[in-house]
Amino acid sequence: MIEQIPVEFRSPGGKRRNKRLRASGKVPAILYGHKQENVCLSLPRDVLAAAVRHGTRLIQLTGAVREQAYIKELQWDTWGKEILHVDLTRVSAHERVRTEVPIELRGDAPGVKAGGRLAQHLHSLAIECEVDKIPEKLVVLITQLGLGGAITVKDIALPEGAKALVGPDEVVVVCHAPAGEEEIEEAAPAPGPAEPEVIGRKKAAEEEEDKE
Repeated sequence: MIEQIPVEFRSPGGKRRNKRLRASGKVPAILYGHKQENVCLSLPRDVLAAAVRHGTRLIQLTGAVREQAYIKELQWDTWGKEILHVDLTRVSAHERVRTEVPIELRGDAPGVKAGGRLAQHLHSLAIECEVDKIPEKLVVLITQLGLGGAITVKDIALPEGAKALVGPDEVVVVCHAPAGEEEIEEAAPAPGPAEPEVIGRKKAAEEEEDKE
């Protein structure tokens, strides 16, 4: 079920106006896409924050605007706690998008019990799929991962019709031999998942000086 978020029209303005808007518990937003006019909106901060925590990206706008939208980009404060601005793009139910989905390892690897060490090389996966089928995360079971074994992209179960945007033999996680033998350093964790890109759409022109 698509989460519904009520929205209101707002007048485009500078930092001072948007600061007052945030103080009232709302987040400034801009809606664009599908060759239609850009629309300045405001969303209730608590409802938007809850949707983001749940991993929601496809939402149904209600109130001033009634259409489906995708949360394309979020601007956070310095501490990453408060959403300052959100970019929304219009989408249809079966429109295909490109995005990155977090990878979660689950289970206990037999190789670790034998003294091995896990090294996760991919922490998120770039995929292309229909907007209403983007998963919150991709679960990778490591219960069969032995010493020297590896799980690659082709081993990940993707949503129906989805395809990975990296090679099938790209290593997701490997179980190295016990310490004392040659080891490969674990790849540094990737930053948070990249914001989704609607295929064939161009990003709206930067038109608000308040985006810090």
